[in-house]
Amino acid sequence: RVTKEVDSTSKEAKSFLKQQEKWQSAAPASLPTVSGVKRPSGMSSLLGKISSKKQKMSTLEKSKLDWENFKEEEGIVEELAIHNRGKDGYIERKAFLERVDHRQFEIERDIRLSRMKP
Repeated sequence: RVTKEVDSTSKEAKSFLKQQEKWQSAAPASLPTVSGVKRPSGMSSLLGKISSKKQKMSTLEKSKLDWENFKEEEGIVEELAIHNRGKDGYIERKAFLERVDHRQFEIERDIRLSRMKP
């Protein structure tokens, strides 16, 4: 089991609260009291709730959680953000190369189109 603290106004917190509300509102509706509707038997219903499989955490999710915890413990969150924004950041370099590649493609396309039309 993993616990995580988030800001109450964050997107993740809001989605968690909505999920909790759905679970609470779905619980009473799962046992209909209208006559003629078959209700789940007591023992099988309880066994189904007890033996329900819990969601397992994938390796990627665990690694991401460990990395986030490490950054917080070491206090390097801001330093990493500053470094990744600069010229040396991996994301910035990839975006730059993508823009260059797209411009080169447009230049070559314009040359091809100008040769086709007399």
